[in-house]
Amino acid sequence: MRIFRFLVLMLLSTFTLAAEPKTEDAKIQGLIDHIGGMANAKFYRNGSEYDAKSAAKFLTAKWNKQKKGINSAEEFIEKVATKSSTSGKPYLIKLEDGKQVECGPYLSGRLKQTGKPPAKP
Repeated sequence: MRIFRFLVLMLLSTFTLAAEPKTEDAKIQGLIDHIGGMANAKFYRNGSEYDAKSAAKFLTAKWNKQKKGINSAEEFIEKVATKSSTSGKPYLIKLEDGKQVECGPYLSGRLKQTGKPPAKP
């Protein structure tokens, strides 16, 4: 009986560990992966249009340059994914349905909605 209890406790602790929240870096990577997976969306930065993969690549490079000053997914959105550091203009996303939204609030909404990085579209 003791062995059975031990095994049950081991199994439960394994599931608990697997359910722990992701690290902030993993959340950020999840946000970038989400952007990269939005194949039918268009991204606008300083008046130029980009596809999803290009937008994800750009956000990754910008994050890597600023990584030391970013401690959370929310800071990533605020400091990296919201607006151009050159012009101050917001990054925009034209969704598949034609609706245009600002990238920062879009990602913040998705993060709040799920409590974790958004799933790929």
